[in-house]
Amino acid sequence: MKNTSVEILDYYDEEVIKMITEKYGFEQMQALRIFLNSETYKLLSDAELEMWEFGPAAIFDMWENEKDYREPKKFSIFEEG
Repeated sequence: MKNTSVEILDYYDEEVIKMITEKYGFEQMQALRIFLNSETYKLLSDAELEMWEFGPAAIFDMWENEKDYREPKKFSIFEEG
């Protein structure tokens, strides 16, 4: 697996963590730990998947769906309709 560049990950970390803290009221470090330990972050870290093409809001949506369903495959951006 080729890793996504540090610059891209830093940008997404900052943006997604901001969304998590605003919506759920977590402290910044708590939100960072939660995001970094998620399947969504693992997917974002895999450069071959080019997940950065979706943008921070979509990555947040994927993380949120992972949190709600505990299954990364239930991301709303992949659902038909």
